[in-house]
Amino acid sequence: MVARSDTQPTESPAIEPAAPTAARPRSARWLRHLGLSGRLFLVTVAFVATIEVLIFVPAVANYRLSWLSDRISAAQVAALVLDASEGHPVPDELARRLLAGVGARAIAVRDGDTRQLLSIDPVPERVSDTVDLRKQTILCAIRGAWRTLTEPVDDPIRVVGQGWEGFDLVEILLDDAPLKQAVVDFAIRLAVSSLIIATAAAGLVFFVLQTLIVRPVRRLARNITAFADDPEGADRVIAPTSRSDEIGLAETALARMQRTLADQLRQKRRLAELGLSVAKINHELRNLLTGAQLLGDRLEDISDPTVQRVAPRLVATLGRAIRFCEATLAYGRAAERTPRSREFALAPVMAELADLAALSAHGRVRVVTEVAPDLTVFADSEQIARAVGNLVRNAVQAHDFTEADMAAPEVRIAAGRESADAVTILVSDNGPGLPARAKEHLFEAFQGSMRSGGTGLGLAIASELVRLNGGTLSLDPGTEGTRFRIVLPDAAAA
Repeated sequence: MVARSDTQPTESPAIEPAAPTAARPRSARWLRHLGLSGRLFLVTVAFVATIEVLIFVPAVANYRLSWLSDRISAAQVAALVLDASEGHPVPDELARRLLAGVGARAIAVRDGDTRQLLSIDPVPERVSDTVDLRKQTILCAIRGAWRTLTEPVDDPIRVVGQGWEGFDLVEILLDDAPLKQAVVDFAIRLAVSSLIIATAAAGLVFFVLQTLIVRPVRRLARNITAFADDPEGADRVIAPTSRSDEIGLAETALARMQRTLADQLRQKRRLAELGLSVAKINHELRNLLTGAQLLGDRLEDISDPTVQRVAPRLVATLGRAIRFCEATLAYGRAAERTPRSREFALAPVMAELADLAALSAHGRVRVVTEVAPDLTVFADSEQIARAVGNLVRNAVQAHDFTEADMAAPEVRIAAGRESADAVTILVSDNGPGLPARAKEHLFEAFQGSMRSGGTGLGLAIASELVRLNGGTLSLDPGTEGTRFRIVLPDAAAA
């Protein structure tokens, strides 16, 4: 039957149940024992699951609203029949078929102040929920979907929608069971499809990350472990791949570091072996020099003038050599002692170095000294003599590798006060100059050799001796041949 009424129904407020309390996940200790792959897999699953939840919940809520909107649209069509009846009753069979097509217990439409109702059974006095499709937000839709899925409902629900085709408002009363069944079926289908998509996405992301990140990191870790077992092995140095990302840069940096460290370790091992050999040689050399010193002492008793001139310098030289060997043996390494600084005349010490010209293989080199007799310096005379002697010795031996017809090869030692508080010693030669390779590591042991087969120890020792006495040793650039400059503090300044 059809009932008409001029009274406007009162809209019931929507029921909003309290939001469920999420349970806090318990921390699992076994996570600590997972490797990088396991943690990556769990993180991937967690991210994908979170994204699926963020998609799943609104999708179910929107499906519920869409299902209700379809019922409202069907009710609009049924309302056209009411409007076409023009006050005549609608047959019960037609009304039943209209309500069955909509799936509703009752349909009500309103046009201004006129209200029309299509119903077979009496309208219930109470409803379990009211859904106003005109005022639905995403939060209200999610709450409504949650109620539909979880709360048992005996009374029908009231759905209000916007009318069209001359109607202002359309209302229907629905049983909750069909709505719940439709939402559950959709949720199951969506969950299954989402699970398939999430599994495929998680597997693909995990495979890509495993290939691009985890495996290269494992390779780096294995290589570092293997390199630590044998850091001097050339086969333990990682071979960088052609990657240009951060992992490729890390591989390149690791390979460079491993090669540098392996070279340094091999060099240090050779130096350690050399140090042990030097200690043994020093022990034997000290015994030989002691015997030579005894012979030198006997030379002092010979009245020959030449012997009397040479013997004191020979004894002094042997004494310095013996003391150096003793210091080497005492400390287990070639460490220089603390300087015994005193003020001394520089000319006699430099004059003794003229005899180093005899080191020339061809006997053509001449050593010239230009030092004022009254020039003094405050330093350790033995150490300064050794430092300048190393420079002179290098210069004399360097002339042996020049052209044989070179005229007047010469090494010159000049000293003077170029400033008020320092004494400068210049050791120069007219040779071909230093090679570029020697200039790069000039004062580094085993690196700054000036000739083929040299060790580079002479300049390194000279630099250390000058530095111990508070001075500096440097190479004067742009000069003809080679010129080294020693600057020592003056006696007054000291």
